[in-house]
Amino acid sequence: MTVVYLGIGSNLENREHNIHKAIRLLSENHIHILKTSTLIETDPVGGPAQGKYLNAVLKAETSLSVLQLLETTKSIETKLGRVRTVLNGPRTIDIDILLYGNENISQPELTIPHPQMFTRDFVFNPFKEIAPNLAEKLLRSKDSHHAPY
Repeated sequence: MTVVYLGIGSNLENREHNIHKAIRLLSENHIHILKTSTLIETDPVGGPAQGKYLNAVLKAETSLSVLQLLETTKSIETKLGRVRTVLNGPRTIDIDILLYGNENISQPELTIPHPQMFTRDFVFNPFKEIAPNLAEKLLRSKDSHHAPY
């Protein structure tokens, strides 16, 4: 089993319901949720004018490979009505893989650690809430330009 951290957010329809439904679907797809941060409301970053988001970070473990996990998260987004028409546009659900074990991955479809997790408070603050020691370790390694693990 690999420990993973996922960022999750919604700014359409019933945002809290969307997030809880996504968490349930993750749990039904070989992703065991270990910890969930507090839901926080934030302003959108980039994209067109749109409503505020609810965001959270999840700590989970999975036997899925990183690409299987990516496929699963994209499938759940589609199932919950996410339509990708505008970059950074409004969405019923957004699930991002922030960390996958100790992996550093740079592929066209996936970069881990998530390249914006340190610069977006709506991701990093909930992450710090559920993994303060790891957050500090990652910040130190990012600042020193060394791999975090």
